[in-house]
Amino acid sequence: MTRTGLVSGFLFVAAAASAAEPAIQTPNIFDPSSTPAIGIAEFSHLVLGICAAIFVLVMGLIAVTVIRFRHRPGDDEREPPQVYGSNQLELAWTVVPIIIVFVLSLVTVRTILALQIDEQPPGWMPVTVVGHQWWWEFVYPEYGFTTANELHVPTGRAAFLSLRSADVVHSFWVPQLAGKTDLIPNRENHMWIEPQKPGLYVGQCAEYCGTQHANMLLRIYVHTPEEFERWAVAEARDAADGPAAQEDPAAKAGREIFLTTSCINCHAVRGTVANGRFGPDLTHMMSRATLGAGVAPNDAAHLKEWLLDPAHLKPGVLMPAMKLEEKAIDQVVAYLMTLE
Repeated sequence: MTRTGLVSGFLFVAAAASAAEPAIQTPNIFDPSSTPAIGIAEFSHLVLGICAAIFVLVMGLIAVTVIRFRHRPGDDEREPPQVYGSNQLELAWTVVPIIIVFVLSLVTVRTILALQIDEQPPGWMPVTVVGHQWWWEFVYPEYGFTTANELHVPTGRAAFLSLRSADVVHSFWVPQLAGKTDLIPNRENHMWIEPQKPGLYVGQCAEYCGTQHANMLLRIYVHTPEEFERWAVAEARDAADGPAAQEDPAAKAGREIFLTTSCINCHAVRGTVANGRFGPDLTHMMSRATLGAGVAPNDAAHLKEWLLDPAHLKPGVLMPAMKLEEKAIDQVVAYLMTLE
């Protein structure tokens, strides 16, 4: 993925979040908001500090050498006496780098051991993260529901993430919460986050995974414990057939179309016969801010555009155009808009 694509992806997520209630946290690895990210930042500060000191020392010696021993008018043109070897210098530039490497190695090992946890500690919240081309699936086994593209976690409690891939290699990266960890087919990797400040954190897949890699964005909402519990209770409910779905003729017709077409082969809507597992769970899709893992805002206009031709918004996307008449598309959109 190009740097331009990465920056563009983060900027789009930031723009889409501007109207959301949580304050968006600008992606910045030097502004950590989670225990693992703080450990990584402290380690990077040490490495950068040592490298900066070496740079200043070397460049200073070069500057002194260039200025002090520059050619001056009247200098003897003969080659100066050559001095070969200095036990003190040889010892210094051998021992000092060894000490630096030894110190960095110890700190590196300590940081890795602190961050690399392969078994869920007691009390941590488990979340299974599945990477797809090109969207994210989040399973909350503790609460019994699945959602997509937006991960919600509370402050004050670490989340243990089990990372899997449904197809190719992906990489989970939210700069302010933790480092990058790959999602590899037929293998389960792990990482953990422990956010300390509520807000909206943006991230994305950091491993090239196909045509729409740059549009495989993700959003992490960090709530207070009370707000998270309210969100989890609402998310665990089945899709509600509220007044909008029952009284609006368009929504009612759209529900019938949705549940009698191939939509249900890929998507799940809890409380209905739709139990597909190939695409994102749509039970509460209108609670999400974006469509297609960040490719467009989640509103009626873009939802209609997505249903008419998903590849127009996200070329290469695996969801096919349903080839429905425009009236039927409007009805399906009306139904999907009730899934809050």
